[in-house]
Amino acid sequence: MEKEINPWKTINKETVYENAWIKVEHHEVLNPAGNPGIYGKVHFKNTAISIVPIDSEGFTYLVGQYRYTLNSYSWEVPEGGCSIESGESTLEAAKRELLEETGLKASEWTKLGEVYLSNSVSDEKAIMYIAKNLSQQQACPEETEQLKIRRIPLNEAIEMAKNGEITDALSVLTLLKIPALHLL
Repeated sequence: MEKEINPWKTINKETVYENAWIKVEHHEVLNPAGNPGIYGKVHFKNTAISIVPIDSEGFTYLVGQYRYTLNSYSWEVPEGGCSIESGESTLEAAKRELLEETGLKASEWTKLGEVYLSNSVSDEKAIMYIAKNLSQQQACPEETEQLKIRRIPLNEAIEMAKNGEITDALSVLTLLKIPALHLL
């Protein structure tokens, strides 16, 4: 496949806001037509991780929590962030997040793929996993998480993603990416 050449030219960029998770930049650019313009970019400092744990009976586990940014409750697959800069691998982060949020450990891991979650304004990348051969331990959510856990048939979770009951983009993408052979 032929490599595409970037038609955008960055004239200037400045950080307008930054915290431990994101950096917001204002870019002055020349667009592909050669005209001046502006672009806002949200840089995510962590890689997003999602996990669909599947137990021996074909059930999965959803995590429910109130999402401050949406001002509403959300059911999702277990998710979190991986700090690549700290040396943590995405698999290590997936194992940590699954244990933190659900109390589950898995001995079998399958990477489902990688996606960008909102590439028109951000560079947020996500890595998706399936976790199997589960054992129950003690959950230890972060202080910002007041979580409820639901154990439901995997096919029901996939239907929730299809019919709009699950609206978190990464959860929907992860659930719909599961191949049919993983349903049991």
